[in-house]
Amino acid sequence: MKNYLKTIYAIMLTSFVLSSCTDVIEVDVPQAAPRLVVEASIDWEKGTLGNNQTIKLSSSTPYFEQTSNTSVTGASVKITQDDNGVEFIFTDENNGNYTTNSFLPEVNKSYTLEIVYNGDVYIAHETLMPVVDIEDVYQTLDKGINDVLEVNIDFIDPINQENYYFLKLKEQADMLPTLLELKDEFVNGNLINTFNERIEDEDINQLEYEAGDTVAIELYGISANYHDYIRLLIQQFESLDNPFGTTPVPLKGNCLNTSSADDYAFGYFRLTQVVKKSYTFE
Repeated sequence: MKNYLKTIYAIMLTSFVLSSCTDVIEVDVPQAAPRLVVEASIDWEKGTLGNNQTIKLSSSTPYFEQTSNTSVTGASVKITQDDNGVEFIFTDENNGNYTTNSFLPEVNKSYTLEIVYNGDVYIAHETLMPVVDIEDVYQTLDKGINDVLEVNIDFIDPINQENYYFLKLKEQADMLPTLLELKDEFVNGNLINTFNERIEDEDINQLEYEAGDTVAIELYGISANYHDYIRLLIQQFESLDNPFGTTPVPLKGNCLNTSSADDYAFGYFRLTQVVKKSYTFE
């Protein structure tokens, strides 16, 4: 009987200690004011007119914010070709998208994006960069770290030019594309080979490439400034699960607020030429 009472007492005492040690801690999380987010990728696919273009505007939100609709409407959006002053007006579709069907892309021409929103004027400058054709797409097993299927992309870099590239690969079942950036600093004027292999990753529902998988491939010609921007963005994304990786910091794009310099927009205004291919593994 004594042992039974001791057991009951011990359980009650433990419950009391545990319940008395439970405190609600409220953390005051700093919150920044919302910023304009600009998704202005003017991509001209080779072999098309490139006249249909869309710019998306939204606003940033605090990390724990539950708001799902962050679309920005009521802005004025236009792109001007710098050498001749021709303006391309983008129509507000009232869902965060601003569209035009009259854009006239010209490689190596400079353009200026202007966004007027809530009394602020945002300006960005970029040059529409050309891209070479993809020479070949094929599969291998021996170029990566693991003995798994790899997709290879070959293209020839122009000689005596400084070129920068952005590569996007997406298999049909992928949640997110694979992003690669490169420059021709050590391979100028030569055949460039880049490849991608996939290892199994349950966290993102990713499997190795296998026969029958189809990969969509997009190769972009980009500016030096955009190369630096996307390189940092990729590094930060890839280091999310790495305690020794790059410390994430806010990335400042090229969309400057001329009304208030500190209130710059997130995102980037880029103009690129792109070639697209697809490959199905055998």
